[in-house]
Amino acid sequence: MEYSASETPLVEMRGICKSFPGVQASDDVYLRLGRGEVLALLGENGAGKSTLMNILSGLYRQDAGEVYVRGVLADIRSPRDAAALGIGMVHQNFMLVDTMTVAENVVLGMPGLPFVPDMAAVRKSIVELGQRYNMNVDPDAYIWQLSVGEQQRVEILKQLYRNAEILVLDEPTAVLTPQESQELNLVVGRMRDEGKSAVFITHKMDEVMAFSDRVMVLRKGKVVAEKLTGETDPKDLARVMVGREVLFRVEKGAFSPGAVVLELRDVRAEDERGLPALRDVSLIVRSGEILGIAGVAGNGQRELSEVITGLRPAIAGGISINCVDTTNRTPLQIIRSGVSHIPSDRIAVGAVGDMSVANNLAMKDYRSAPISRGILLLPRRILEFARRMIGQFNIATPSPETRVKFLSGGNIQKTILAREIESCGSLLVAVYPSRGLDIGATEAVRKELVAQRDAGKAVLLVSEDIDELLSVADTIAVMYDGRIVGVMPALGADTEEIGLLMAGMEATGKEARS
Repeated sequence: MEYSASETPLVEMRGICKSFPGVQASDDVYLRLGRGEVLALLGENGAGKSTLMNILSGLYRQDAGEVYVRGVLADIRSPRDAAALGIGMVHQNFMLVDTMTVAENVVLGMPGLPFVPDMAAVRKSIVELGQRYNMNVDPDAYIWQLSVGEQQRVEILKQLYRNAEILVLDEPTAVLTPQESQELNLVVGRMRDEGKSAVFITHKMDEVMAFSDRVMVLRKGKVVAEKLTGETDPKDLARVMVGREVLFRVEKGAFSPGAVVLELRDVRAEDERGLPALRDVSLIVRSGEILGIAGVAGNGQRELSEVITGLRPAIAGGISINCVDTTNRTPLQIIRSGVSHIPSDRIAVGAVGDMSVANNLAMKDYRSAPISRGILLLPRRILEFARRMIGQFNIATPSPETRVKFLSGGNIQKTILAREIESCGSLLVAVYPSRGLDIGATEAVRKELVAQRDAGKAVLLVSEDIDELLSVADTIAVMYDGRIVGVMPALGADTEEIGLLMAGMEATGKEARS
């Protein structure tokens, strides 16, 4: 979108600066968003995309610069201030209360509500909004009863109910099936037709081309390019973003599997509420094989990885690694059997925020030489090891001694990846390893997974990105409601069929692998 000299943008951010310890997250950033415009924010991990949007939505306060909304200088000190200006943000990790209903979540925290809200009127409004935007959801359903796609609808409906005219979407399709992504595109299109505007943060080039009118590319906190979407293409955007050509498919050799490394036999497990999470799951992964697990989040993938790595007990069935029974062994015993684990929750499970990058990188190897001698840790050796890992995996950190919590989400993920891949023995369990990574880092991760496979290791790859599975995996198994509902070779697999299986719909033409 091009602006005339007399046109006033809906949002204008001028000279925005924001720093954290050792990091300049935003450096003199100018951003303009017009009425009825969809702007895509692209950039490598740590480029400052989320920081900029957190300033707009009131979660952060800029160190310098000004924000104008509808041509008026805005003093946004909190999310409530942003909401009063018609700005709403849908975070990648949804801000919903599982034990409350859809209607209760929609009005939770709204200013100006009576002490006893008219919930019948609220439910009616939610139904009307759902019909208007084709996002139907039961207002009386509890959040825990909804799929991830339905929960995202609730988040968007919550903002629309609060009359948001400017919607910020952080990685909006990261947890959606291909069909749900297409539905979201239609919703954004409807909002645009009504004069509402949106900014979305993404690393997926197909999303940029499908959703946006204009693209802004950030690098190290600075704006390095602005382009009309219709005048660019994914290769051009990737080159601008990372400063080099990026391949969109991973080259790998022929699939030649060896001995069975991991075997699950009719495994059952429960979630935190005591409800079935895994229902008679059986699968095998061989050396030299990447088995991809496809599925929308919440269908048992996390529990599957935790049962394998000793973080969750199996209530029935058996698990073996390299022909040794490891059912319900401790995490340390599983680690010593040669298993590495990239968990789905990098903050709660994968890293310790108050520890340094160096110590986080050393957490799998601190019991042995060269970084320890007996019970004594060797700080100089730990730093040497960390510097090598930081360089090899391109972790953006002021120093090895910087605390992990001060890194961007993508660089925290790189820290975990470096530690787990370096320490992998025979099996790598990778759960959403490229989630939150920029396109250059995603390319590197996928190459590393293939390298592990080519080195004779077994890889269990959990991903919601069908393109990633088709590019990297040798075999794809689809999970729905805690069950394996389809298994197929990745070569020649049909995207539409995988998407239908992920959504719980029966597909035809593929035989399950025994």
